[in-house]
Amino acid sequence: MKGTIRSDEFRVRPGEPVDVKQRPTRVKPVYTSKEHYRELLAGHVEKLSALQTLLYASDSYALLVIFQGMDAAGKDSAIKHVMSGVNPQGCQVFSFKHPSAEELDHDFLWRTTRALPERGRIGIFNRSYYEDVLIVRVHPEILKSQRIPDDGRDGAKIWPQRYRSIVDLETHLHCNGTRVVKFFLHMSRDEQRKRFLERIEEPDKRWKFSLGDIDERKFWDRYMEAYSACLSATSTKTAPWYVVPADDKKAARLIISSVILDTLKGLKMSYPSLGIQRRAELREIRKLLTP
Repeated sequence: MKGTIRSDEFRVRPGEPVDVKQRPTRVKPVYTSKEHYRELLAGHVEKLSALQTLLYASDSYALLVIFQGMDAAGKDSAIKHVMSGVNPQGCQVFSFKHPSAEELDHDFLWRTTRALPERGRIGIFNRSYYEDVLIVRVHPEILKSQRIPDDGRDGAKIWPQRYRSIVDLETHLHCNGTRVVKFFLHMSRDEQRKRFLERIEEPDKRWKFSLGDIDERKFWDRYMEAYSACLSATSTKTAPWYVVPADDKKAARLIISSVILDTLKGLKMSYPSLGIQRRAELREIRKLLTP
């Protein structure tokens, strides 16, 4: 049925072996035209806006949304389009790139932990602490800059240890009211090539492109191996990963917005009830405002 998205189709089950190379980067779109896509996304955004208001008013939960993916996978545009109707006062977006000297003097979870959303808010991480089991795994020489003791850089131990630290953190967050949902925007290597060429050709996109992006393409297979291991080790019942086919940006945005909506709908939220004193205050205010 057009317009219907089964989010569980893209969810990684806890402990499920993952080989992202076997996962599709494109699925049959649920929209029939550009107009239909805009209509569907607008409906999602409207519902998301209402649920965000309820999240803020109930002040019991927070939502952390994590985006990971290769360069040009569409993380920025997904955040822009899906969260377009959310009140900026109730939403925080953080992008994590190369760590600063101060951040390197702390454990790998420190810099992102400081940016976690408060109750009632939605936090969005454009890249996250997962970089430390992805790019660092592909480029293990980065570990030297993290000043980890020699016995902590054992390749056979460090990745399982970091996976465990991440799962423990996300379990802790869940127990304290923060719901975590994670998206891997799964794009094909050929689609990335096309998008890089678009960035070169289009003046308003050239600023996004760098030679470093091309260098990283050489490590594509190693990144896919790192993502496969990470998704399998860190997708849990309370903090699931979703592998979103991202060759079609429009379809990806609809899948992402659908998952976020399902997550928020699953929370037990309600607007604060009014006490006797507050009702009396409102009655007095009504009297003052009534001619």
